[in-house]
Amino acid sequence: MSDIPYRNVDVEGDQPGGRIMETSYLGEKFSIWSWLTTTDHKRIGILYLISTTLFFFIGGAAATLIRLELFTPAGDLLTDDGYNKVFTLHGVVMVWFFLVPVIPSVLGNFLVPLMLGAKDLAFPRLNLMSWYLNILGGAFAVWAMLSGGVDTGWTFYTPYSTAFANSHVSLTAIGVFISGFSTIATGVNMIVTVHTMRPPGMGWFRMPLFVWSIYATSLIMLLSTPVLAMVLTLLVTERLLGLGIFDPNRGGDPILFQHLFWFYSHPAVYIMILPGMGVVTEVITCFSRRRVFGYAAMVYALLSIAVIGFFVWGHHMFTSGQSMYASLTFSFLSFVVAVPSAIKVFNWIATMYRGQITFEASMLYAMGFVGLFTMGGLTGLFLASVPVDLHLHDTYFVVAHFHYIMVGGMVSAFFAGLHFWWPKITGRLYPETAAQIAALLMFFGFNLTFFPQYILGNIGMPRRYHAYPDAFQVWHVLSSAGAVILAAAYMMPLGYLLWSLIWGKRAPMNPWRASGLEWQTSSPPPKHNFLTNPAIEGSVYDYHPAQEPRREVSDD
Repeated sequence: MSDIPYRNVDVEGDQPGGRIMETSYLGEKFSIWSWLTTTDHKRIGILYLISTTLFFFIGGAAATLIRLELFTPAGDLLTDDGYNKVFTLHGVVMVWFFLVPVIPSVLGNFLVPLMLGAKDLAFPRLNLMSWYLNILGGAFAVWAMLSGGVDTGWTFYTPYSTAFANSHVSLTAIGVFISGFSTIATGVNMIVTVHTMRPPGMGWFRMPLFVWSIYATSLIMLLSTPVLAMVLTLLVTERLLGLGIFDPNRGGDPILFQHLFWFYSHPAVYIMILPGMGVVTEVITCFSRRRVFGYAAMVYALLSIAVIGFFVWGHHMFTSGQSMYASLTFSFLSFVVAVPSAIKVFNWIATMYRGQITFEASMLYAMGFVGLFTMGGLTGLFLASVPVDLHLHDTYFVVAHFHYIMVGGMVSAFFAGLHFWWPKITGRLYPETAAQIAALLMFFGFNLTFFPQYILGNIGMPRRYHAYPDAFQVWHVLSSAGAVILAAAYMMPLGYLLWSLIWGKRAPMNPWRASGLEWQTSSPPPKHNFLTNPAIEGSVYDYHPAQEPRREVSDD
């Protein structure tokens, strides 16, 4: 990108990091009411950051109980029913209240208007409402699961969800249903913002790839989430009114539930992973000091994943008795959707090739994402093959594959983005060495936690069992040991990022010498982002190897 001929704030001196004369959105007089009623997209992004972090630790506490239980072969910590309720709590909270909103609603909220040179999202009040809906839905679901428990797993499969056991299925489903409106509101806001609020000179193929990833994700949100709302409505209606919709004892069709649920839930995988791909692209191109290799191919790959993802839901149902012709079709399409993902991995590697790579924490997290996502994607091809899936279905192989994509990949991407834009969000720099150690610990701990589960699944350990034969124990012990390291790696950023808010050095406008409009405003940005309407000239990724990224510190 060529130098943008404006500054949104007055800066003393020519050096980045001069004293900012205009008060930022964080510099306003603090009051809880002002935050709870704000329509500033940056504050709403921070509210989402706080709430998703809270849900992350609730889901993580449930995961801790699971790993403690599985440390020994006997079910000696939790009862059968208690174990079922704990892994359901873990799955529901992590999927719908952390993984789905964490990048679109945290980083997307904060960054999309800044990247587009806009003052806010298209619908600021709708944006605030989406956060309240997410909080309401999450509180409702967590309260239901903690007060009475849900033993169905996060998929709410029949007959577990249709049996009238002492299980708060309906209340939990209502909580997830409410959160779906938050997802739809976010999707609408992002799409309208991208269509109507781009600055002069920023055509479709001059947008940052992070914005493209949020745009593709928002399309999935709008098209798939109503299907989840319908299936949850039918589920609750069946339980409350005794209708025969999914319950075979009343003449219902349990396979219909699976079709509807996975028609949403497989595209939802890309709601979780596409924004991470956008984050990783921004980080890799910055710390490689090279333009993105194959920008157009990256755009088309994002859109292809979003579209093809709607046609592969049946690969979750190879053992359900569906037609062999349907299984072969879904298998073929599942291999097809891997092609654009492979294109993106190739382009990331090609971007780094001969680049002037530096290993800041955000780059380490991004490279960890590429490795873990590639491993998860390759093992997904095994599950896309019908005969292999018949052996691996409902084993720990599926657990490992899912977590390599969703947790190893998505959480790595989130931490990459959080560290990359933390100086912009807060105006403070974090301790780089501590962040680098946390990134390395996370990669090592994650692999030690979940790679043994591939082996467990291959030798026949079914998932969702809390008691198992002694022959499986060594792999569970390794997995639990890795979970301890992984937990430490997750706790470290919480500590040093909070520390940086008070004692961290002041950040300049552009500590990484990155391209993009978000780096052409103060750190943190002023309330309305820009004082003048920006215009774009040249490439959005104007990097040169001679421009080393360095952390410049404000003297203020």
